[in-house]
Amino acid sequence: MREASMRMNIWQRYAEWIGIESRGVSLGEGDTPLVRSQRIGPRLGVEQLYFKLENLNPTGSFKDRFVAVEIAQMLQEEQTVCLATSSGNTGSALAAYAARYGRRCAIFVNERTPEAKLQQMLAYGAQLYRVRGFGSSPETTRQTFEHLQHLAARRHYRLVVSAFRYSPLGMQGVKTLAYELAEALPTLDHVFVPVGGGGLLAALWQGFHDWVRAGRLAHLPRLHAVQPLGCAPVVRAWRTGEDRILPVEARTEISGLAVPFDLDGALALTAVRASGGTAWALPDEAIWEAQAMLCHEEGIFAEPAGAAALAGVLTAVGEGKVRPEESIVCMVTGHGFKDLMAIERIVRAQAIPLIEPAEIIELPLT
Repeated sequence: MREASMRMNIWQRYAEWIGIESRGVSLGEGDTPLVRSQRIGPRLGVEQLYFKLENLNPTGSFKDRFVAVEIAQMLQEEQTVCLATSSGNTGSALAAYAARYGRRCAIFVNERTPEAKLQQMLAYGAQLYRVRGFGSSPETTRQTFEHLQHLAARRHYRLVVSAFRYSPLGMQGVKTLAYELAEALPTLDHVFVPVGGGGLLAALWQGFHDWVRAGRLAHLPRLHAVQPLGCAPVVRAWRTGEDRILPVEARTEISGLAVPFDLDGALALTAVRASGGTAWALPDEAIWEAQAMLCHEEGIFAEPAGAAALAGVLTAVGEGKVRPEESIVCMVTGHGFKDLMAIERIVRAQAIPLIEPAEIIELPLT
């Protein structure tokens, strides 16, 4: 095992697969820990349950892999301004990398973006705009993307959206996640993935295919999509046998997974079906419970969207869709500090007593 000081970024490990020059762009993204479950897996009877800790990327989410490539291409094309839509994590990553490499960025967020994510973007110096109806209304969301495309084209700005539909080059950085998993677990059976726009799941599928074609991976794992019940267009299409992702009104409080407009949903749907995976629509409460479970039983601090994959595993195991001897990876996509309001559900406003020093030796600690 490499020491922490030897952690390698995505360019050092996979530059040939990404396909463009790095231009030195990095904050140390990638090469995140893959840790085996200590308590949840054994309790479920699943001995090979792993967590991929993408919450430990520099700005706290897997979006750093995407943005590193986008900023590198900006430098290559000598662009100075970037535009982005975000529910929080793409914006935070873009703001950080733009600050590091002297680029200006304007980020258009939905009305319900958690305050902690907004503060993170502002701290890096980004220009923020909240767009009424974006992220909840499919028509407003479509219009927002359309207007940003026109603005970017007219002024030669770079439009940065974490989806193959808009930013296929940047998504090559996300594919490095599959390469890391294939190296660590070459016989991996299942990957559970939170799905908003669908780009992460699509990138994993393409990345695994890359390595199969190169003879580096013997078989493809099954990919499983997990969405909140209040915004589950991919799950609905999977269950009904449809090929098209129909727009929906987003009625979920899970930040990052409220995507009413089809971005890469069709790609994600194809990947789930082709891999023999499943798709799960779960109530917000089940995702919050999984978030608390990660904290209390594994010491992993994830935002709700980052815990959705575990919620899917719990349901799939309970319904017998995963065999006990099979290996499973849960994608933990974002850090808990991203949505501090959600943490209140875990700690439940616990009072912290104020005591005198002399009282310490008499405390009935449990």
